[in-house]
Amino acid sequence: MIKLKRAYQPAKKDDGFRVLVDRLWPRGVSKRTARIDLWLKEIAPSAELRKWFGHDPSKWTEFRNRYFRELEENHDALAELEKVVRKGPVTLVFGARDEVQNDAVALKEYLESRRGDLSG
Repeated sequence: MIKLKRAYQPAKKDDGFRVLVDRLWPRGVSKRTARIDLWLKEIAPSAELRKWFGHDPSKWTEFRNRYFRELEENHDALAELEKVVRKGPVTLVFGARDEVQNDAVALKEYLESRRGDLSG
């Protein structure tokens, strides 16, 4: 099971293994209260892609497509995250204000599309 949660929301026991999937640490969040088990900044979109997207809703579909292509090339980080997901449950933690269109949402969709690959 893969969940999503903003870094500004309190950690809960049912979050399972918490993975921060942003390249930058969320502002104003202490490492102690964030309760992050793994900070996998390498899985985040490239700086160029993040800058291009700029959280512009009209670019969401193209952002997802480009990010998925980046993930296909990011073998080491993807393998590390998939290993954690196989053990489940996992919460992908992110700092973005937009809870519907952000890299963690796209990453969850990508991982779930590969669910058959994650079972073994």
